[in-house]
Parts: sequence; C-alpha cells; structure tokens
Amino acid sequence: MKIYKADDYDKLSEKAASIIGAQVVSNPECVLGLATGSTPVGTYGYLKKWYHKGLLDFAGVKSMNLDDYKGLKPDNEQGYYYFMRQNLFQDINIKPENTHIPDSMEADSEKACRDYDRTIEESGGIDLQLLGLGHNGHIGFNEPGEVFEKNCHCVTLAASTVEANKRFFDRPKDVPSQAYTMGIGTIMKAKRILLLVSGKEKSGILDQVINGPVTPKVPASILQFHPDVTIVADKDALSEVNLQEIKGRTIYE
Repeated sequence: MKIYKADDYDKLSEKAASIIGAQVVSNPECVLGLATGSTPVGTYGYLKKWYHKGLLDFAGVKSMNLDDYKGLKPDNEQGYYYFMRQNLFQDINIKPENTHIPDSMEADSEKACRDYDRTIEESGGIDLQLLGLGHNGHIGFNEPGEVFEKNCHCVTLAASTVEANKRFFDRPKDVPSQAYTMGIGTIMKAKRILLLVSGKEKSGILDQVINGPVTPKVPASILQFHPDVTIVADKDALSEVNLQEIKGRTIYE
C-alpha cells in the first residue's frame, strides 16, 4: 500500500489525475473503473485539462463506473450517467460506446447486475479502479454489513448514506433508497486501486480502513488485502490517522 499525503484538495486531485493519466499513456486501451461524488471532480478536471493540451488520448479507453441509483433516468441531474457526462465524458474523446454504467432503469435487479458483471468480464477486467471513501467506510454502494458481497448487486442504502445524499436533491422524498453497485469481489479483481480521501470528517474512518481489522462493517478495510493500492489523501483526511502503526507501507509526503 502506498499513501500520498497531499497539502490540499487541489494537490490531491493533481496527484490522482497524474496516476490515471500515466495508466492511459502506458496502455491506451486500458479499462478504467471510475467513481462519482464530490471527491473525484477535481481529478476529472485535471484529466480534461491535460486532454485539451494534447497530453492524453482517451479514444481507446473503456470505462466502468462503480454504481448508479436504481430508478433514476439517465438524464436525471442526480444520476451518474449525467454526472459522468458533465464532469468528464463530454470534454474528452472517449467513445460513448466504451462508457459503461449499471443500467439504472432495469427493474429486474438480477438481470441488471448479471449484465454488468458480464460487461466487465468481457472487457478483460479493470486495470485501474478509482474509489472514494464514504463516511461509514463504504466503497461504491457497498454498505457496512455482515459479509463482503462478491458481485454486482442491488443494495438498500444505509440511512447515513441517504442522509448524506439529501443535499443533492430538492426534496427528501426524491432521494433514492436503492442502487446497483459493483461488488467488493469485482473491485478487488482490479489490477490496481486508487483511493481518494479528502476532508477532516473522513479522517476517523480512514484510520479504521488502514489500521483497523478487515471487516465487512468497514467495507473499505478489505483494501488491506489488495496487492496494489494507492491512497491519495489530503492533510485533513490524514489528521487522525495513526501513521506510526502503518507497517509495510510506503508513505510519501
């Protein structure tokens, strides 16, 4: 595990974008696992800027998004199709047919998840998976529970996640209660994982992810078992992390 300590959110975003950019340059036909939420927005901003400078080419890249809310139409401003178009896809040359997100409008949960797992498998698997960290330790929409879910599945969102998402919707009743998400097993199959963490409010859970026991009650703790994980976190996010306990890991200031 590598941990990069960034001075602030902008430096975090630049470092994360440089890791993703290097992946694209080294393998122009790579498969990127992408994430939504506020944390990767700055990273996507740098990728767009470098694309427009001619430094990156996404023509051969495929993308697989972690998750999407069940029942939200693709043009819904709070859906993840819309998010990805607005924050990345419409400003780079990735081909629309190469961008993949769970089918939010498929009412049959088993079919939606089975189809998405097949899409990922047929792509050859994910080369680099980008992740954010939820306040309760969730990655994707893999919420704290009793077991680690292996494959894509439909989840009923934790009350804390629904509460955190209320700020994105005009009315509380519009906040989705279910979502389709890659499973922990799918995420762990990625060749490389890049976890971004920003803000003091994430520091306590980040310490549990890095130093605590591996448990489905803190889903991201499973990353301790992945052979190639890079964490990019700002100073605030690392403020409560006991770096002294981190053994066998490389920390970059």
